[in-house]
Amino acid sequence: MVCDCSSADISKARNLFESALTAAGLHVAEGIKLWEAYREFEQAIFQTIDPSDIQAKEKQIQRIRTLFHRQLSVPLVNMRSTLQAYRAWEMEQRNDLAVESSDLDGVASHIVSAYQRALEGYNARVHLEEQILRQDMPESEKLQQYMIYLKFERSSGDPARAQVLYERAIADFPISSDLWLDYTRYLDKTFKGGNIVREVYCRATKNCPWVGELWVRYLLCLERGHASEKELATVFGKTLQCTFSTIDEYLDLFLTRVDGLRRRLSFTAEVEDVLNYSLIRETFQNASDYLLQHLKNTNGLVHLHGYWARLELSLGTDLVSARGVWEGLLRICGSMLEAWQGYIAMEIELGHINEARSLYKRCYSKRFPGTGSEDICHSWLRFERQFGTLEDFDHAVQKVTPRLEELQLFRLQQESKSIVERENPLKKNAREKRKPGSDLIQEQSPAKRQKDAAQTSKKLYGKDKAQDSNLVEPNKVKEINAKVENENSKNEQQMKDAMTGKTKVYKDQCTAFISNINLKANCEDLHNFFSDVGGVHDIRILHDKFTGKSRGLAYVDFSDDAHLAAAVAKSKQMLLGKRLSIARSNPRKSRKDLSGHDSQMEHVDAADHHIGGSALNAPVETSKEASRAPQSANRRRGNVNIEIMGKNTFAVPRNVKPLGWSANKQETEGDGKPKSNDEFRKMFIKN
Repeated sequence: MVCDCSSADISKARNLFESALTAAGLHVAEGIKLWEAYREFEQAIFQTIDPSDIQAKEKQIQRIRTLFHRQLSVPLVNMRSTLQAYRAWEMEQRNDLAVESSDLDGVASHIVSAYQRALEGYNARVHLEEQILRQDMPESEKLQQYMIYLKFERSSGDPARAQVLYERAIADFPISSDLWLDYTRYLDKTFKGGNIVREVYCRATKNCPWVGELWVRYLLCLERGHASEKELATVFGKTLQCTFSTIDEYLDLFLTRVDGLRRRLSFTAEVEDVLNYSLIRETFQNASDYLLQHLKNTNGLVHLHGYWARLELSLGTDLVSARGVWEGLLRICGSMLEAWQGYIAMEIELGHINEARSLYKRCYSKRFPGTGSEDICHSWLRFERQFGTLEDFDHAVQKVTPRLEELQLFRLQQESKSIVERENPLKKNAREKRKPGSDLIQEQSPAKRQKDAAQTSKKLYGKDKAQDSNLVEPNKVKEINAKVENENSKNEQQMKDAMTGKTKVYKDQCTAFISNINLKANCEDLHNFFSDVGGVHDIRILHDKFTGKSRGLAYVDFSDDAHLAAAVAKSKQMLLGKRLSIARSNPRKSRKDLSGHDSQMEHVDAADHHIGGSALNAPVETSKEASRAPQSANRRRGNVNIEIMGKNTFAVPRNVKPLGWSANKQETEGDGKPKSNDEFRKMFIKN
């Protein structure tokens, strides 16, 4: 395109060269390559100009001369050769420069001064360049040399040179979190936001997503740049998908998000339509759910709820919600003095003296860590002095005095105990080193040993009694048989319905298992969640069999494997404030079938364990093991049926012949009725 010498194409090439010089033209070791290429380009353009067009030729000569002047003012390698090339080019244009003169003879004074400053800058940086360009240096030492070099560039006061050096360091150490933090901190201080800083933060969070501080400062950078709420929400959503080293980083991110929403709602003249207080409340609720199990009984959780309650009053203008925030915190962290103090301080600030007094009455008798119990009692007395009547003060004294005496007595007991332990350290060490065993039994008193022996005999008796109770009672046998028959009838009915088309039977591999569901979610919410996937045929939410409440688990049937795969891909997405976990259902590995009831095989195994394990407790081990082999094989094939016979009997598989049956009819005794259990056992052992 440039060879065509059109003005538009030449302008595009010049813009490209200028962008290259901005990015790497200050590179001490490699930047000279860009400058030389730029000069060669302009000189080639000069050769294409018509000799008769004097004005165009003078304009191009001035452009090349300016390019030389710019390069000579930049600290780069081979600066002397650049100066010589400049003098040679000037000699071609005019003959007032003597060949034998020195390098600076005939050069304009301002060019000479700029060249000398650049040469001094290069001499000051050459040893630093040599250190970072060494190939035999360990990475840790090389990074340290970069930090020394960066400190020098920052002190020189040239942000462009410092940024170029930062980019060189990032290219060598792209996942160094300390380097990214130092880089972004310098840009925040120097440029105060803008597209350049935003682009660097985007790269920093991609290379080091595990650093919470980078995400926090990224959100602040977007807020300084007046980013839209959609962009801020997108970046904040990405932070929740990252894994940080400490829980405090998550808390800092939530607070930063709330801070930004509060500032934009309070101090921005033109508020976006999507901005309202419900976003703040939703963020607080998500933070509480997300951090509760990690920040329980910590000051961080108290600070979060205190901030929440304050905004409920100032922005939400809802006193009931503010009190609800504190009450929810007290249910979680009721043993923390700071939670009660924050709640009381809010009521006092609002002038609700009676409500504050009722809070003191609720918490003065609680046990708090350290001196918290005494502090809350004294705080109640100070409160009544400042806001209460004499009767209120007397009532507080009447309540607090015995409590303080009780606490003082407890402190004295703890102090005396610690003094005794300090005075007798040898006895304490011996007690700690003593191992439990026969020595402990010997030190016990006779009464203690007698009590332990009685407890041991009770345990042994209970164990024997438990073994005897393994004999199945007739009623339990009937219950087991009824459960099995009921389950068989259900399964047969389901198969008939499936064959007649009344119900649809879906393949196991087309079912998804969803966990971590919000307990308030229903089938409609799940159906809407998978609306973009499609192919949903059935949704089953599991409920607790006693309370009837949702267990946060569900199965969803899909028409084919493609829809199921698309549904599994939506794992880790949010539904009603909870991050769902979606996986392909594998009922062969689970203990229960998709309907949530025990399968027929489990009933068979249970019956076989409780009944066969007791009645077939024959004295001959080989017979017992032989009888288990066919039963276990049949269980694996899944075609075992149980028949309950007699009063005090056992489960008989259908492949066992009736009692009293024999190949020889003459061997049958009596009137052909089934033999007793004892006779069957004898016959079984004999065979």
